[in-house]
Amino acid sequence: MQSIEANGYQIFFNETGYEKINLFISENNYSSIFILVDEHTNEYCLPKFLPNLATEIPIEIIEIEAGEENKNITTCIEIWSILSDLGADRKSLIINLGGGVITDIGGFIASTFKRGIDFINVPTTLLGMVDASIGGKNGVDLGNLKNQIGVINVPQMLLISTDFLETLSQKEMRSGLAEMLKHGLIHDKNYWNTFVLSIQEESQKIDFDNFDALIYRSIEIKNDIVKKDPTENGIRKALNFGHTLGHAIESHFLASENPLLHGEAIAIGMVLESYISREKGMLCDEEFYQIKYVISSIYEPHNFSKEDIISIQNLLIHDKKNEYGKIQFALINGIGKIIINQSVENELIINSFQDYKS
Repeated sequence: MQSIEANGYQIFFNETGYEKINLFISENNYSSIFILVDEHTNEYCLPKFLPNLATEIPIEIIEIEAGEENKNITTCIEIWSILSDLGADRKSLIINLGGGVITDIGGFIASTFKRGIDFINVPTTLLGMVDASIGGKNGVDLGNLKNQIGVINVPQMLLISTDFLETLSQKEMRSGLAEMLKHGLIHDKNYWNTFVLSIQEESQKIDFDNFDALIYRSIEIKNDIVKKDPTENGIRKALNFGHTLGHAIESHFLASENPLLHGEAIAIGMVLESYISREKGMLCDEEFYQIKYVISSIYEPHNFSKEDIISIQNLLIHDKKNEYGKIQFALINGIGKIIINQSVENELIINSFQDYKS
């Protein structure tokens, strides 16, 4: 697949990506290389990655515990200390090999260690490939509040190797699928329609054969939006469709016995925010029910108590998209179109949960 030009870096695919990463390392005379992994990517993905890395530069592996609950400043302090103890300097390189948690926290660590060292993202999950690793957002959570601390800083390059998807469960694949669905809903109706046809609805098992083209298009969509608005002052807010409520839902259940994966929470958020779009006259009944049916055919429904909904509403005030104390939504104006900076009444939010229950 042809590489994609991003803001200040390039996105490479599969075998070409390995050629480019080896060429880049050989040309930049790094003093040392650190590969950040979690216990899962250390076991399943590092053995796929290391044989393709051709360099004589010393390599150190830094492993953290997997899970969103570890994407915090405490983990950063531990990694900064390890880097310092191992002699990392301004000419060191960090390679973030993992899902969204690894690329988020790894990019933040690299951007702040010694006031910034180079990093490369190698996402190993579908969510990481189509969303988390693209666009330069790096950061950590503040307690159970998502992505409250961070910077916007791009990697030296991004390597997408779809071979890593073989290591994922159907649950993790569905998590990444939510962002792909979102890209169609906000930007490309034809992509949405093609994507829907690729889902085996009867068995509720997704057919991921020949999935590379859909992944490529999803990356194109996000990258095109980010290139127009790198710092999220305008159209990049379109990418937040499903995330205003979705992030609050994810935060609410983060400390529970059954936390939701990011994509699972965003899928619910998209149904809720599609309902809100319909109620505000932006989305017709036919398109709303199609969205609700497609998403419900992929993701298991989640039960919300009255207390859950109150807590989720309270968490909305911490959403980083808010301006002047007002909660800001990105809503769809028909499938494939978006309107940003939309205020939504509390009553409409409550009604969206009631509709979701039905």
